Amino acid sequence: MQSLRMIEDWPVPNAATAVVRGADGVVLGEHGPQERLFPLASVTKMLTSYAVLVAVEEGVFELDDPAGPEGSTIRHLLAHTSGLAFDEHRTMAAPGNRRLYSNAGFDVLADTLTKAAGINFAQYAAEAVFEPLGMRATLINTAHRSPAGAGGLSTLADLTRFAAELQAPTLLDPSTVRTATREVAFPGVSGVLPGFGHRRPNDWGLGFEIRGEKSPHWTGTANSPETFGHFGQSGTFLWVDPVAGVACVALTDRDFGPWAAEAWPQFNDAVLAELRG
Repeated sequence: MQSLRMIEDWPVPNAATAVVRGADGVVLGEHGPQERLFPLASVTKMLTSYAVLVAVEEGVFELDDPAGPEGSTIRHLLAHTSGLAFDEHRTMAAPGNRRLYSNAGFDVLADTLTKAAGINFAQYAAEAVFEPLGMRATLINTAHRSPAGAGGLSTLADLTRFAAELQAPTLLDPSTVRTATREVAFPGVSGVLPGFGHRRPNDWGLGFEIRGEKSPHWTGTANSPETFGHFGQSGTFLWVDPVAGVACVALTDRDFGPWAAEAWPQFNDAVLAELRG
């Protein structure tokens, strides 16, 4: 795919890499290093969420079990509606009232799973998600880093495997993945989309951002409202567009900023335009 060569023009210090995968399992194009480790930042939240959803299906806990501030549940934490502040374990709103994007909420998720399962969260994620999917290079280091983002490392090859799982689930019941990625949790709730400002509504599933009608947005203008995924402050993103039938992953070694807010939508539109001929 010629559109993937656009990453060569991104103002990154050393490396950028990208892949596009069809829903039929075919890798439609890839460009850049496949096995280089990149810090994922908040793209890690999708991996953390998947491990939490596996724990739900395994009966470790239920989505509506209490976790976090009073009145909050596992579901609230996944959907960024627990009321917890961004990076502090401080309650700023009643659960379900605002979409307060919260790294602290994902710390609580990991701690809750660790206590309920009797196994360290990083080990649980590795055994429940990474190992079965063949994501051998991926890890979430919770010793000194957060499962919300700073602790996640992966490669393009591994995230291609994770994208494949999102397109055709093997570890979770497809209905669980659909709920997490296609159904808005707490519809109508507004809040800040990091890097892009306040959105009303700010649609989110269970750990996955749902594009909806947000504009501007880090995906392309040609992406369907059903597109879901996540981007990270380390200059990374993964999205799946069920309508277009493709997934796209891009990893870089330059932090998100105005360059990405401009370059990513252009890139994503070019990818979708090339696929549509």
